[in-house]
Amino acid sequence: MLDTLNVSKIIRSALSAGGEFADIYFEGGTSTSIACEDGKIERVVAGTDHGVGIRVIADLRTWYAFTNEVTEPSLLNLAETLSKAVKGKYVSDGIDMRSKITGLESVVKLPPEVVPLQNKVDLVNRANAAARGVDSRIRQVMVVYRDGKVKTQIANSLGEFVEANRTGTVFMVQVVAADGNIIQTGYEPIGGSRGFELFEEYLPEQIAVTSARRAVMMLGARRAPAGPMPVVLSSEAGGTMVHEAIGHGLEADLAQAGLSVYRDKIGMQVASPLVTVIDDATIPHARGSFSYDDEGVMGQRTVLVENGILKTYMYDRLSAMKDNRSSTGNGRRESYSSKPIVRMSNTLIAPGESSPETIVRGVERGLFVKKMGGGQVNTVNGDFVFDVSEGYLIEKGEITEPVRGATLTGNGPEVLKMVEKVGDDLGYGIGTCGKDGQGVPVSDAQPTLLLSEIVVGGAV
Repeated sequence: MLDTLNVSKIIRSALSAGGEFADIYFEGGTSTSIACEDGKIERVVAGTDHGVGIRVIADLRTWYAFTNEVTEPSLLNLAETLSKAVKGKYVSDGIDMRSKITGLESVVKLPPEVVPLQNKVDLVNRANAAARGVDSRIRQVMVVYRDGKVKTQIANSLGEFVEANRTGTVFMVQVVAADGNIIQTGYEPIGGSRGFELFEEYLPEQIAVTSARRAVMMLGARRAPAGPMPVVLSSEAGGTMVHEAIGHGLEADLAQAGLSVYRDKIGMQVASPLVTVIDDATIPHARGSFSYDDEGVMGQRTVLVENGILKTYMYDRLSAMKDNRSSTGNGRRESYSSKPIVRMSNTLIAPGESSPETIVRGVERGLFVKKMGGGQVNTVNGDFVFDVSEGYLIEKGEITEPVRGATLTGNGPEVLKMVEKVGDDLGYGIGTCGKDGQGVPVSDAQPTLLLSEIVVGGAV
């Protein structure tokens, strides 16, 4: 779309009142969303959307405007309106647009847009029936299917023109089981930068049964013990710990605003020497992967923490300008109606050298976390609280009975220093990360980890 317009003219108009940088972001795509609740299809939404956002950076501040009327007169008017709000350094009229760069999308074997809607609805109904058939104590089942394909084009005042395509598919099942006054929830999601072939690897019934069995099993579990104890986080637990306890704190905009406990700690020890943290947008088919970010910067693999030492933050263009650095390709936005901000992509703790079995055998008494639930973290001081949706006791080096109601409470930097062993495995979790009112697809990963001691909330 942008390649049919005089983008140089539009950018010059946006910069006519001053500024150091300007860009135009076009986004157009299709999406489908299906939700089943109370045993019936409650929502089916399929549609298309497109629009353009124009941004000017002047004096390290951002001005942003957007429209879904993608014509040259409309965009020129938008650019002129935006420029009236900007007062800054004069910029040369010369903008030489370079050749268009096309990003390489992950190979999609079966594009969702060619699959009949009824086939997608059938997947949802199959999962609903499978979950409800697990046990009579299941009270509620929610199944959600979503897919989307987006084409983006980005042109900027540096003369760069980038085009990229992204396809994503997500499927999730949440089950509520009840027995008397005890209520437990099971949740299992799958997804990534993939097409409908996702369901050749994962059957909807498989996801539904996993979620339902988790909820039912926790009904019979006793209350988790409380107090400080060793905790083993399984690689299946998902990456909640790395995402919340350190990931957000390493976003440069939060560090610059004094909202991160990791501010001014580049080059310092912030975790155990066994811990290496990476943000990697180049992992094939991962939910948070992309060839170019939403500012036209190539997706990258960035080592944030190496052997416990903080090496760098994640940057978008604006935060990089403030620190006189280069963007790490972490400028992302929810849609054309949102300005880009610093966001994670696929954030992980790198695997170590210990086998998961050896890690468990070394614990006399503790908690084994197979699946993490939700949580929250204060990025300013690093304090967090996480729920455990599936946990077990460890007794004399063996995983024994399940326990329910466990929470993990601690401080991100302190807990990361308590990592005593790192497994040689790696497991992924997926999600939609929220920040500043925007949600973007991400994934998180970690190996099996042994934390020497963390406060577990449960029964006293």
